[in-house]
Amino acid sequence: MSTVDDPRASGPFPTNGLDDTVHQRHRLGILTIAAEGERVEVAYLREALELTAGNLSRHLTVLEEARLIEVEKGYHGRRPRTWIRITREGRQALHSEIAALQELLRRHLQQATPHATAPDQPEARAD
Repeated sequence: MSTVDDPRASGPFPTNGLDDTVHQRHRLGILTIAAEGERVEVAYLREALELTAGNLSRHLTVLEEARLIEVEKGYHGRRPRTWIRITREGRQALHSEIAALQELLRRHLQQATPHATAPDQPEARAD
């Protein structure tokens, strides 16, 4: 178990496992939504994540350049549509991100719990 005196006792800190490309909140949202299905329409992402078209486009470009998503353009009837699908690398990156966040939460709860329930500490009294 790590302590404040020796934080290295349990290995690297979990935030070292976070990927800046994935961790940005909108890109994390894009990957999470994309992982829920085979593909997702860009218009749905814009609405669900409350992004402007330009802002969403920039995030999609970052993810596509990192090979975490693939962009597919086509038509639904006569209307042009754009969809994205998460790649295998994208799924792996999302899984690693979630695992790092879970480890961070586990460590935080492990450290917080003994302080909240320590039997040798007197409870605060309201006078």
